[in-house]
Amino acid sequence: MTRTAPFERHHEQYDEWFERHRAAYVSELLALRPFVPVQGRGLEIGVGTARFAAPLGVQVGVDPAAPMLTLARARAVRAVAGVAEALPFASAVFDHALVVTTICFVDSPQAMLAEAHRVLAPGGRLVIGFIDRDSELGQHYLAHRLESVFYRDATFHSASEVNGLLRDSGFEIRAWAQTLFGGSPDIPEIQPLQPGSGTGAFVVVAADRRT
Repeated sequence: MTRTAPFERHHEQYDEWFERHRAAYVSELLALRPFVPVQGRGLEIGVGTARFAAPLGVQVGVDPAAPMLTLARARAVRAVAGVAEALPFASAVFDHALVVTTICFVDSPQAMLAEAHRVLAPGGRLVIGFIDRDSELGQHYLAHRLESVFYRDATFHSASEVNGLLRDSGFEIRAWAQTLFGGSPDIPEIQPLQPGSGTGAFVVVAADRRT
């Protein structure tokens, strides 16, 4: 079973997660919002069902799972079939790109970041949201990964690893932020956004494409 297969077979279960964990979802959205530009042409790599692209105003999404693309289009995102390591777009055509949790599912983070660098215009913004492997929640997901149809084949990364990947891929890091403090996504209230990384499970990093 490829990493794409669970998202094709269980796309409705995936999409329902955001309703069942509404406070966690909104916490993640609010963490991303300050860093995703409101103007310019945007792309979400690994758009899924457009739970992030649509409310954040990202116009275009790419994903390999066809059922996900159908749901993304229903949310008014131009969804295109493709993989993160070989984006079906010309070079330097986007002003910003968004990647939410996708980094733990791609076959090669280095290839994904190289492609993000290629399709961004010089100085373009890349925003990545991910579960920090070293966080309490990240360790919980690791310990129970075989119980999850989605995470059993995931490769979780630490903030320091993502930092190195970005720098090696030609990006200049501008800011770090974090939310979701604790060991479970089952939280009753929206949690605040704090600068930096190291205590929150959901980490956001904003970086600009070096010219």
